[in-house]
Amino acid sequence: MIIRQALPDDAELLKELYFEHLTAFPPAEEQNMQMWRELIQHFYDDDNIELLVCEVSGKVVSSVHVTVIKNLTHNLRPYAVIENVVTHADHRCNGYGSALLSEATEFAKKHNCYKVFLETGSNKESTLNFYRKNGFSVDAKHSCLKRL
Repeated sequence: MIIRQALPDDAELLKELYFEHLTAFPPAEEQNMQMWRELIQHFYDDDNIELLVCEVSGKVVSSVHVTVIKNLTHNLRPYAVIENVVTHADHRCNGYGSALLSEATEFAKKHNCYKVFLETGSNKESTLNFYRKNGFSVDAKHSCLKRL
């Protein structure tokens, strides 16, 4: 297992991972993979963002995206948001997602974040237990969503 920042060359593997193992409703339209590569490069270059991947036998099997957001409260300490936590269905329960969440949390700590926040659209007890096992409180706050 290798944990590293995503590189532009990972775009196709990330698209497959997201569209087949993360979202129930992937976009139907053809994706502009050059734009994917450019955005991944932007994430790589931005000190406040990490798009992390777990690579096993040369294939990206898990990913997590963490962004540090500057903040005017909590003595100007930022907070971090984790999104797109996904592991290929054939590679679940091997510790890859947990390793990525740990790395994302360390990234937040290095940025002096006062909290790490994530949401899940899943109500499956196994998913909620996964987050609990990784130190996240499932019922501590309420999330409100407005789709645009």
